[in-house]
Amino acid sequence: MNVIEEMQRRLAVLSPAALEIEDESARHAGHEGAKSGGGHYRMRIVAPIFAGKSTLERHRMVYDALGGLMRREVHALTMRAQTPDEAQFF
Repeated sequence: MNVIEEMQRRLAVLSPAALEIEDESARHAGHEGAKSGGGHYRMRIVAPIFAGKSTLERHRMVYDALGGLMRREVHALTMRAQTPDEAQFF
């Protein structure tokens, strides 16, 4: 299973209505974090569970779901975490 598939599997606990993950590691070749094997990813996740939560709380929920991946396989993660109501405006 590759890193994106594992991220998707772990994020399933948040019951996302939409989840897009892009591997941007090639854009960061030579970067210090890339040397350790950790990748750079961009994610958009839409989930009802984010309702009433601050951006920080949403990000913590994602980091908690990803667990150990954030210390090894994922060096950097740019994310947009939205509720379904917020997502319909984009």
